[in-house]
Amino acid sequence: MNLETIYHHVISGEMDETAESVSAALSQGVSPNDILNKALIAAMDEVGRRYEEGDFFVPEMLIAARAMQSGLQVLKPHLVQGGVQSAGKIAIGTVKGDLHDIGKNLVAMMLEGAGFEVVDLGTDVDPQKFVQSAKEGAQVIGLSALLTTTMSNMELTIDALKQAGLRGQVKVIVGGAPVTAEFARQIGADGFAPDASTAARVVRQLLD
Repeated sequence: MNLETIYHHVISGEMDETAESVSAALSQGVSPNDILNKALIAAMDEVGRRYEEGDFFVPEMLIAARAMQSGLQVLKPHLVQGGVQSAGKIAIGTVKGDLHDIGKNLVAMMLEGAGFEVVDLGTDVDPQKFVQSAKEGAQVIGLSALLTTTMSNMELTIDALKQAGLRGQVKVIVGGAPVTAEFARQIGADGFAPDASTAARVVRQLLD
């Protein structure tokens, strides 16, 4: 079972086949690190590239991300044993008053696919929950909003991080349909991602 097989199963969105091929590769002695980096992460990078070029759309990204997660579930215990470092810890959530989660879920999957440890706080998240995540070691806070009426809660969350004295130690990335790069600058966010595939790249840049 080679890495290329896993890679193609992920891109094709084949959940069961991805999990099976990861298991087979592990049983053949392929290193968990290689499976993670050369198959799962490489596949999600390719999915992101195809999305940005207009060859893939949100449904294809979603099924590929789900396939990647099925492989990751098999791989995770082996990664922990092997002491593989995560690329960083990210807390992500949809801001207070907003119950939309498809975009946020997709970003979380893409970040996991890029090797990050993701803490998904869900929807309608109070600013203090984000503050608590920063206290618990999140290096990046991801804020999502789909309603123009809830965008102001992104700024309130950044203010809450400042008041807690944590703003200097975490990066804040924002996104969602009505959110713009200009708005991100206005509220003092560190990064902005117009879509899920860009989010993983922006987070990597923020942590470099």
